[in-house]
Amino acid sequence: MSGPRASATAWAAGRWAAVLGAVQGAAGVALGAWAAHGAGAGQGLRLGLAALCLLLHAPLPIALAGRAGRWLGIARGGLLTGSWLFAGSLAAAALLGWSPALAPWGGSLLIAAWLLLAAAFLRGEGGQA
Repeated sequence: MSGPRASATAWAAGRWAAVLGAVQGAAGVALGAWAAHGAGAGQGLRLGLAALCLLLHAPLPIALAGRAGRWLGIARGGLLTGSWLFAGSLAAAALLGWSPALAPWGGSLLIAAWLLLAAAFLRGEGGQA
């Protein structure tokens, strides 16, 4: 798909990714506050790391919201999904006693998304939608 319709679709997908990135930033601040002020001794480290992951990756989907490109879109989705898998797994382990088994998958997805983002820019993607 190309032309105005493709640009509108890319912008809509980017807009929702930006919304999720903003929510991710808010969740990171909330988890960080909880880690600092409300978590037990064993929970604080995992919650703090989850908060850091969410906060470090939240600005990217927002910054990429108006950018066009297939690889950029995939990278944007990978950054969001990887952040939530990693942070969610650590938070669930700290708060619910669940296994943090999804954290490595989230981390691996984050690494892949960062590399895909670099490849997208090398390909020349990233123009305004």
